[in-house]
Amino acid sequence: MATACISGHFLARFIDPEPAKCSISASPISCSRQSSIHFFHHKYQSCSLSMNGCQGDPRAPIGTIETRTFPTVPSPALAMDTLNSAISQLKSDPPPFTSGIIRLQVPIQQKIEAIDWLHAQHYLLLPRCFFSGRTRTGNSDIFNGNGHNSTPKTHNLVSVAGVGSAVFFRHINPFSYSDWKSIKRFLSNKCPLIRAYGAIRFDARSNISSEWKDFGSFYFMVPQVELDELEGSSMLATTVAWDTSLSWTWAMAIDALQATMCQVSAIVVKLRKEVPKTFILSNNHIPSKTYWDLAVNRALQLIDTGNSALIKVVLARSSRVVTTTDIDPIAWLACLQVEGENAYQFCLQPPNARAFIGNTPEQLFHRKCLSINSEALAGTRGRGRSTTLDLQVELDLLSSPKDHLEFTIVRESIRKKLEAVCNGVVVEPKKAIRKLPRVQHLYAQLAGRLRSEDDEFDILASLHPSPAVCGFPTEEARLFIAETGGGCVCAGYAICGDEVVYVVVVVLKKVCLVGVGWGSGVGEVFDRGMYAGPVGWFGGGESEFAVGIRSALVEKGLGALIYAGTGIVEGSNPSLEWDELELKTSQFTKLLKLEVPLHQKLIT
Repeated sequence: MATACISGHFLARFIDPEPAKCSISASPISCSRQSSIHFFHHKYQSCSLSMNGCQGDPRAPIGTIETRTFPTVPSPALAMDTLNSAISQLKSDPPPFTSGIIRLQVPIQQKIEAIDWLHAQHYLLLPRCFFSGRTRTGNSDIFNGNGHNSTPKTHNLVSVAGVGSAVFFRHINPFSYSDWKSIKRFLSNKCPLIRAYGAIRFDARSNISSEWKDFGSFYFMVPQVELDELEGSSMLATTVAWDTSLSWTWAMAIDALQATMCQVSAIVVKLRKEVPKTFILSNNHIPSKTYWDLAVNRALQLIDTGNSALIKVVLARSSRVVTTTDIDPIAWLACLQVEGENAYQFCLQPPNARAFIGNTPEQLFHRKCLSINSEALAGTRGRGRSTTLDLQVELDLLSSPKDHLEFTIVRESIRKKLEAVCNGVVVEPKKAIRKLPRVQHLYAQLAGRLRSEDDEFDILASLHPSPAVCGFPTEEARLFIAETGGGCVCAGYAICGDEVVYVVVVVLKKVCLVGVGWGSGVGEVFDRGMYAGPVGWFGGGESEFAVGIRSALVEKGLGALIYAGTGIVEGSNPSLEWDELELKTSQFTKLLKLEVPLHQKLIT
């Protein structure tokens, strides 16, 4: 009865403003989808040995898109030999096109785990990526290329690891329809494994801090060299892309590919799914517990008074962990795979930059041809220590009025957005439990059929950000996040090296508290960057994106920034929400020792 009363009070306000079909950002902006909006102008060091596909004409077709498959070999070393020979032959007999993209792939009898192969390339300064689907991506006809020695077979793709970029896509401006078309220009239904892997910022309207500058507003890459982990086997592939109109000729592209191949290791060692525990020198939360409580209470005031349209807002925390030794992001990712059931694992790292890694249970959408699937995920509880206790926790989550409200907001918002571009939407199950190794959530599955494959951009622009990571209504929640910064409103700042120290003022119930917080932008005290943004890949006839939560930004020599967030609705308790943050970050903190031994403290 309590659930029905609370839900009935708010469900009438579920109608979100009409989603704009424009640039991807954390709020709808009214403009044509062919346009993009310019907010900030930063100069980036251009990525060497590659080209930025965003600088081309998205309307100009690529001269050729090909996949060439070679005979199966027993080992990665023999696959490298085959590819090097094929690249040399291709160099001596170049294709008669001023632009194109060609993938060369060699099946390997031996099953090589993609994460192991990527770790073997850890010394490279090239960009790298990793994506492991929560479930198998389905029957991809990966050997049915249009080159020689093609043998039609069907295998399931498990994980992909890549180094180098045959072509990358990055811009300081929000991800636009034109950028999407620039990526799709290099993709084709007939070459399903030529894919662009990457991520988009949570809020493209917020300023970009120093730790996220290499990612821009979005960053995607088609790997130069990649290892595809299949069920029972694997495949090594190389991709070369060129476009004379972008001043990236065939000769430059093939030379760059050969240079990358010279650096790739064919020796793959099984990576242990554990890391030597490093000690924490410091662990600073932004916001602190005090400012967190203030932010939650302020949100509850707005929600409870009815003077605001705000029903839900998702507040986040950034925890900067400084360790005694460097953190290996790929080793961390391998450990996350142990807890990876019902979750996506990902890594995205621009050249010689920080690595964004995560283990997220939340799907944004999966498109195959015209079929589209999405999910609603909200409400969190820990796992019980026994089967009986776990069932009690599950029943408590299912019957909680507060969690039912939070979950219903997410589900109904996603359903409405899918209905705007689909002929019909089916929600089944409407409310169930998804169990993960450490936590369990309420979830629902939604499926529909797009009217056109070009609606993919509209789906991405509409679904992100969902109420699960931003709030509802979207614009009110985004503004609250930007204005509070986790409970802080900036009153002034001073630049200290690469950081910005803010003198912040929080006003709540006519009580003014002044404190100091660290950040790099006006508005939210820390920059969410790609945290809670779309993370995944675009393909010719298929695309899949997760939501970049349960994630961290690993900084070489500086430890890591660990991110987590919780949804605030009527009935939320600041301390319980803080405990939920701790629960969500535990998959990372369990890899660390929380205290430095006394003798090390005395030495330092």
